[in-house]
Amino acid sequence: MKKEYDFSDGKRGKFYNKKARLNLPVYLEPKNLSFVKTIAEKKNSDISTVVNDLIKTDMKIAKYSE
Repeated sequence: MKKEYDFSDGKRGKFYNKKARLNLPVYLEPKNLSFVKTIAEKKNSDISTVVNDLIKTDMKIAKYSE
């Protein structure tokens, strides 16, 4: 690395995108992954959809149990 960098021609926010979407990786334990894969295959769906559906269901249950 250089000791100094020249940012005098830089433009603030040049690459900023308000609509940018950040996808965070989620790592499932092997047993949970196997469970979700099985459901996805039976529903002819993808793993992300199944996980999101399970979380939505848990959120509904949590709201009623408060």
